Amino acid sequence: MSVQVGDDYLIRAIRPDEWATVRALRLEALRDPVARLAFLETYEQAVGRPDVFWQERAARSAEEAGGARQFVAVAADGAWAGTLTVLMEEAGTTDWAGEPVDRRQGHVVGVFVRPQHRGRGLIEALFAVGVEWAWEGGAERVRLFVHEDNGRARGAYRKAGFVPSGVTTEMAEGEGRELELVVERAGGRGGA
Repeated sequence: MSVQVGDDYLIRAIRPDEWATVRALRLEALRDPVARLAFLETYEQAVGRPDVFWQERAARSAEEAGGARQFVAVAADGAWAGTLTVLMEEAGTTDWAGEPVDRRQGHVVGVFVRPQHRGRGLIEALFAVGVEWAWEGGAERVRLFVHEDNGRARGAYRKAGFVPSGVTTEMAEGEGRELELVVERAGGRGGA
């Protein structure tokens, strides 16, 4: 699945042989000024991971029946401008916070657009492709969590169609709350 965004960008899934670029973009994302609010992983943790971690991560994303897919926005010059990953969560399992999952759903993580590419509609385009992949995989809804103090991300996610569900998750003491935002499949259960 790929989508052209004007003449400047192509949104597509990553390939297994692109693991080094996956790693480089993730490390850059973890150095963003709001990374402490946006990611559960630190730069120090990620930079210490062996190459095999990144190779396996990229390979899993490319599997047809895989439970996750990472998408990138590739600029006309071949540079990666941004990324997001959608994880599929199954009913009857527990999520990252230990909470029960009550339906098949997509969970968006790892959203990042390089500063020089922001404001060009890439967030909306990345989300459109990622959410469509989740719908094709049978998701009833797609969700994400955003830190209550990350106004830039909350605004971008709302522009992409996500709305607050009312669910919050407390982070470690003194680190604030994460707010769940969702988009429901047309004709799906309940709503936000």
